[in-house]
This record gives sequence, C-alpha cells and structure tokens, in this order.
Amino acid sequence: MTLKIISAEQIEFEGEIDQITLPGALGSFQILNNHAALISSLVPGTMSYVHGETTTNQEIKGGIVDVKDNVVSVCLY
Repeated sequence: MTLKIISAEQIEFEGEIDQITLPGALGSFQILNNHAALISSLVPGTMSYVHGETTTNQEIKGGIVDVKDNVVSVCLY
C-alpha cells in the first residue's frame, strides 16, 4: 500500500509500506493492505511504519489519517 505523510509545509514521505501503526484517541491501531476505508483523528504519540525489514518510528503531535483503496494519507499538525 502507499503511504503519504503530509505536513503544512511539505510532503514528508511518499512510498510503499507493508503496515502502519498510528496513535488514535482510543488507543493505537494498525492498518494493513486492503484495509477498509476510514478517517480518524490522531493524538500525540508514535507512528510506526514497516517496509520489508525496515521499521521507521516517528513522533507526531497529532493529525488526521484517511485510508482508501490502499492509500494511507497522514496529515500532521
């Protein structure tokens, strides 16, 4: 699936990933390939995404995630 991480200033990342874990208001949740469409708010915490054997962790202050058709768009505050 494709991940797009977007801030107010720029596109911070765009590429293929295997999975992503995000901090939601009710706890962390994971998105895998072919996930159902969703929109959710994000709270401060750690966002982790995996591509192959590489895991990237990024602290975020919050934002919004949109998932549709194997495209995960994370808009950060």
